[in-house]
Amino acid sequence: MSEDSPASPPPVSAPTSEPVGSTPKWKPSTVAVKAGRPEHRPDQPLNEPIVMASTYVAGGDLEYGRYGNPTWTAFEEALGALEGGRCLSFASGLAAVATVLDLVGRDAKVVAPRHAYNGTVLQLGDLEARGRLQTELVDVTDTAAVVAACEDAALVWLESPTNPALEIADIETIRKAAHEAGAYVVVDNTFATPLLQTPLDLDVDMVVHSATKYLAGHSDVLMGAVVTRDEDLYAVLKGRRDDLLGAVPGTLEAWLALRGLRTLHLRVERAQANAQELVRRLSEHPAVGEVRYPGFGGIVSVVLAQGALAADLLTHKTKLWVHATSLGGVESTFERRRRWKSEPATIPDGLVRLSVGIEDVDDLWDDLRTALDDLT
Repeated sequence: MSEDSPASPPPVSAPTSEPVGSTPKWKPSTVAVKAGRPEHRPDQPLNEPIVMASTYVAGGDLEYGRYGNPTWTAFEEALGALEGGRCLSFASGLAAVATVLDLVGRDAKVVAPRHAYNGTVLQLGDLEARGRLQTELVDVTDTAAVVAACEDAALVWLESPTNPALEIADIETIRKAAHEAGAYVVVDNTFATPLLQTPLDLDVDMVVHSATKYLAGHSDVLMGAVVTRDEDLYAVLKGRRDDLLGAVPGTLEAWLALRGLRTLHLRVERAQANAQELVRRLSEHPAVGEVRYPGFGGIVSVVLAQGALAADLLTHKTKLWVHATSLGGVESTFERRRRWKSEPATIPDGLVRLSVGIEDVDDLWDDLRTALDDLT
């Protein structure tokens, strides 16, 4: 959508959450700092230590390194408290996606956005090509068409905002239609984070994250997560992660992701403020043909008026902005998405996705403006 018609974002400080095992109803910024801590006792560490163990003494709950780790548990408690469910951590966001899609029965139908995380679309394409399942890719902004597609679906996968088109889905309406059809609903909440959107409160079945992005937030971790309120689903997902796929995270990665999560609210607030100001300035620059921004979050997409070549040139002309494919870190990164052959043809050739960081907004703009001026 255009910057002229943004969706109304929930404030970063809402909604109120109740951390696991606690009485107070803290706001998300407090949960991010407090949840997943060890019990407060004299001489105990304030943070959960890094437990490097592949083997445990038999007779307890863990038994073996694939089945659990206290460092993972701390991260899972914190993210679960923020999303309002039970969390399972994975080796990567893609591993989390694969584990959820692995639940779909043979020849069953999955409805998913035509614009979505490339790894999700590629996995669906591979599974369909091998005869495992059927896929229907939809425009999530066409709610009536998505609702119609739900009628014979087993799983409905949503992103809102979508990657990289930044489209918004009517999650609640689609969820109702999917549940009436007996389908599970999954929302990839990587872009919004649980500070701006909590899909489990809309009764979706699962939330997926690439914790590599905003949750860890420092471009130094590969990790993923799934959160659900359904105890049966949790047990099935855990069994597949632990016993069948082995898609468990590293201990150091879990510790780094939790450390990053502690400042999530500060980083999201700053990135969002920077993004909103950059949207205002970018919309006035003659080299920019279109600005796409859902009204919240730190991701902005622009379509350059002169197309693909100008977009490629832009990503190589800056000194502060970094040309990179990831997002959600403290530093500002950008790329032309159609440089990837697997990106859908419905994404404009000249679209550049910007992950706005926490630097000074005037420095970010000066760097972008100088590069854009060279294109006009």
